[in-house]
Amino acid sequence: MESRRIFLKQALITAAAAGISPLAANVAAVSRADATITKVATNDLKMTRTNFQFPEKFGLGGVGLGNAWHINTNEQIAGTLNAAWDAGIRYYDTSPFYGYGLSERRLGHFLFEKNRSDFLISTKIGRIFEADPSFKPDPDDLWKGQLNFKYRFDYSAEGVRRSVEDSLQRLGLSSIDMILVHDLSPDTSDLGEKWVDQFEIAKKGAFPELTKMREEGIIKGWGLGVNTPEPILKALEVSDPDIMLVAIQYTLFDHKNALNHVFPEMEKKKVKAIIGGPLNAGFAANRDRWNYGKGIPDEMLAKREKINAIIRPYNVSLSTVALHFAANHPVVGSVIPGASKPEQVKENIQSFKQPIPADLWNELKEAKLIEENAPVG
Repeated sequence: MESRRIFLKQALITAAAAGISPLAANVAAVSRADATITKVATNDLKMTRTNFQFPEKFGLGGVGLGNAWHINTNEQIAGTLNAAWDAGIRYYDTSPFYGYGLSERRLGHFLFEKNRSDFLISTKIGRIFEADPSFKPDPDDLWKGQLNFKYRFDYSAEGVRRSVEDSLQRLGLSSIDMILVHDLSPDTSDLGEKWVDQFEIAKKGAFPELTKMREEGIIKGWGLGVNTPEPILKALEVSDPDIMLVAIQYTLFDHKNALNHVFPEMEKKKVKAIIGGPLNAGFAANRDRWNYGKGIPDEMLAKREKINAIIRPYNVSLSTVALHFAANHPVVGSVIPGASKPEQVKENIQSFKQPIPADLWNELKEAKLIEENAPVG
């Protein structure tokens, strides 16, 4: 205990000399100490630069925790998180953007009394949130409910530190395992073509700062969390990431580009993939929505009908096939379907446990519904 006090004191003195705020230094010092303890405490939750190891091949995405598409009560979300923990899920992904802080607050409340060495958590940077006294719910917004905040984009080094401190406060935790640079992508409506300008800011600010935080032990690894391939490929060229959250790019329905272009480049750099949106926002669970926008492409509706026809005789669900497909590629470290109800978590875990017959994969390839070179286990 005394050595920890000395460690914190030295960190504060060093920070003062460097012009860093005491709050930032305190957060950093506690995080470094806890990160070291975590590495010593368990062999399952450790990282080297080239081999990020997840406790299981599946985790939980935090979009639903932030009231995406519809309002979920605190009781319902608590039940969902309890179901996830009881099912053995130990990796959780969230973001300040999910419900404008709501996902982080709910997840942090749940994890607060858990042993810190028993789970991995990732969150994101890129937006700074501030209280908005004049907030009014937007019926067209993905996030539902009384959010009470507004945001601005900030991919600078200072923005990274501010965002991480804010996330630690919302989560109520002393450390975060992985930080993902969020929505630095052409499909982000608030950025559009300006994402290239923001990328240049991140290249000089967020990327080296996150590498520095990794070296300091504040985080174990960092990468991008985006829905398109261009930012991933550019980041691999100019920086030193550990992981990439490849969202809605490697799924049963849409995977050709990631399979043949993105993943090979990641493998060259020994960068692991986290698969976000493996069910295309519920489309692969036969729901009438596609990813995070409005409308469903006609070709995807036709493709789903053909896939359903092939898998039906095998007595497996479409979502089961989709989750296995996403998990089977060797570059994939974890697949993180979202959930907002306990039964959804249970269904997803059961899907991961259910084997898929080789003949089913062969039929899908023969029908050219999945790529011939796609790994299928």
